[in-house]
Amino acid sequence: QVQLAESGGGLVQAGGSLRLSCAASGRTFSPYVMGWFRQAAGKEREFVADIDWSGGRTTYANSVKGRFTISRDNAKGTVYLQMNSMKPEDTAVYYCAAREIRRVDFNFWGQGTQVTVSS
Repeated sequence: QVQLAESGGGLVQAGGSLRLSCAASGRTFSPYVMGWFRQAAGKEREFVADIDWSGGRTTYANSVKGRFTISRDNAKGTVYLQMNSMKPEDTAVYYCAAREIRRVDFNFWGQGTQVTVSS
């Protein structure tokens, strides 16, 4: 079992930056693929980015590519999402997620952190 806790959300103006953090506890952090998802009000949850256990492979949604960067520090058991050049459409609750390497779906989730981008 892995417990995930997000932090770093808040209110930012369009064009600004925020960095989200996700601290993992419980079972060993390193073998897990870590991801960020978001859900805007009235919309389905969507994939934002993920990163493999070594940090050598990352994947991004087209909507955030070039603006967001996912990274991880396995020694600290933490994954980050650096968000730059933010847009009002980035407003959502952001969720950290984890999955074991052999799985396709993410099966561990944090509680989420609100990010609001004002125009």
